Amino acid sequence: MRTFSTVEGLPIISLSTGKEYGHVQDLLYQDGTVIGFLIDPKGWFTKHLFLPVTSIENIGTDGVMISDSHVLKPMTQHEKRAIPLKTGKRRLHGTALLTAEGEKLGLLEDVYFQEEVGTIIGYEVTEGLVADLVEGRSVVKSNSKLTIAGGRAILTE
Repeated sequence: MRTFSTVEGLPIISLSTGKEYGHVQDLLYQDGTVIGFLIDPKGWFTKHLFLPVTSIENIGTDGVMISDSHVLKPMTQHEKRAIPLKTGKRRLHGTALLTAEGEKLGLLEDVYFQEEVGTIIGYEVTEGLVADLVEGRSVVKSNSKLTIAGGRAILTE
């Protein structure tokens, strides 16, 4: 189990060549799972790449290891429809997280996921800066589906 904040910014490194291909910029979420990462490639005037979670060999503290560069793909319409955690207008970060009963749990800060399969198993929420300093952030463990609509994220059965 890992949070996205521990992966954000890590370099993408090939196991076969040792070459670095860019850095993890964001997590892409679709239908209850992490489908992969948005990669900011090295170099000027390059487009973002997509790294499917199924193509990741290992995630360490200092890098995300891939077999070779062929697993990095240009963004397709399918990936562009996915919901990003941190970037873009449709991002989850900062979205109100509610239960199906209408209880606000806080604002979504991070996700906990199983890196092998991409299943989201929990959400880190905040009540604000002061509450974070006094009480810390809360972790909401859930296997519920996350419905995103109207600027809110709702945990449903």
